[in-house]
Amino acid sequence: MSVLPTDSLATPRFCGVPTFMRLPQATSLEGLDAAIIGLPSDSGAPFRTGARFAPNAVRAMSIMLRPINPYRGGINVFERLRVADAGDAAVVPGYLEETLAQIETAVRALAQAGLTPFGIGGDHSVTLAELRAVAATHGPLALIQFDSHSDTWDSYFAGKKYSAGTPFRRGVEEGIIDPSHSIQIGMRGSLFAPDDVSQSLDLGYEVVTTDAMFEMGLPTLAQRIAARTAGRPAFLTFDLDFVDPAAAPGVQTPESGGPNARETLALLRALKEINLVGADVVELSPGFDQPSQITALLAATVMAELIALRADR
Repeated sequence: MSVLPTDSLATPRFCGVPTFMRLPQATSLEGLDAAIIGLPSDSGAPFRTGARFAPNAVRAMSIMLRPINPYRGGINVFERLRVADAGDAAVVPGYLEETLAQIETAVRALAQAGLTPFGIGGDHSVTLAELRAVAATHGPLALIQFDSHSDTWDSYFAGKKYSAGTPFRRGVEEGIIDPSHSIQIGMRGSLFAPDDVSQSLDLGYEVVTTDAMFEMGLPTLAQRIAARTAGRPAFLTFDLDFVDPAAAPGVQTPESGGPNARETLALLRALKEINLVGADVVELSPGFDQPSQITALLAATVMAELIALRADR
């Protein structure tokens, strides 16, 4: 298959179907540095469903975002990186393990071609498939997890090992996450059990609660994240419930008391020296968003910042 004209990969434009930031649709992986991929599954959702509709909700709100990032020296992101929208991975609604296999296959094709995959989910279970795919190319990954929940439970609902609440325990058990260089940021709220946070520490993760995040300050935290990952291949996963539901109401599992949108973006923009080899933004449930779609807009903005972080590497 032929690629789109090379100049179209540097300048976002209108396309026949919605794409992220009006990027061209990928007709081939040749010559690309990164690709957007939708992960439309909520079969692992323990609370609100609807995250399967997130990829196109994020794409729809991304069309007003612009290619120049003033927070990283005014770079034109799409002159630094050749990026296209690869559409959505195949899924099998209602069958989580089969869906994870389909997503892994789709993301593995991107990683093996040398691209950085940027996933739009989907509940948080989809990240396990991405981690499997990216680790097959890069080896065990340093995980940077923005989330109000640890997602390191052993099982959920009648002993089920795969759900949005278990991917980061499975990732350690499978050897695709290097917990000694991984960090979870934003844990807060009520708990199922006293060890909901300590179970992550027992697995080897560093954990920074929301309270600790504000106590140390965002610039210091950004430096701590860079030090923890130490230049190793890193996967950054951003669960939108990291943000306070006043700024991000349309999420699967809202948790009061988080940072607002400005504080969230300030932290992401402060990140430096991250060897980013994959990323996702997950847990948007568009049916619970406000009519103005502020959560989808924030999700699109977060994704744009992650692509800029990769471009600034």
